Amino acid sequence: MSHVSLKPNIMTSAICGLFCPSCTLFIATSEDSERLKRHAALLNQTIEESRCAGCRSKTKTSYCENCKMVDCAKEKGIVFCGECKEYPCAELKTFQALKPHRIDLWQSQQRIKEVGYEQWYEEMIKDYSCPECHTINSAYDMACRKCGNTPSCSYVRINKEAILNHISPVRKS
Repeated sequence: MSHVSLKPNIMTSAICGLFCPSCTLFIATSEDSERLKRHAALLNQTIEESRCAGCRSKTKTSYCENCKMVDCAKEKGIVFCGECKEYPCAELKTFQALKPHRIDLWQSQQRIKEVGYEQWYEEMIKDYSCPECHTINSAYDMACRKCGNTPSCSYVRINKEAILNHISPVRKS
């Protein structure tokens, strides 16, 4: 997906501050059926259970379907976690600490608060787009999935070490 065709959309702006178009399952669902098949097998799920069209959509992975932040935001009548008086809560802190694609959640919430979600969304498009071909990549695409440019995007360039440590952990003897 080229960033040129992508416009700010609340349905693909996660409550926690994640940018859904950079999710590997979102990418797989919207444009890469082979990637979706591989991830479904990896997750031991059917292809349908693995599909995701964004955290606020009706088509979500089982993981996103059970997201505690979504339920919490509905109960509190907020759009993003950063609006909550309890932000950042223990649930969000735990969630953020588990995987490298969540490193920037605090910065995302701050930017949403400062400039609004539309401007933040535009910034995320730039952060996850290949500088050569403008394809949006996931945080785990070390090389651009379309043209092979390395790194795939500025997010990967900035967070490469944390991403590599997560996807290929060093085994201690």
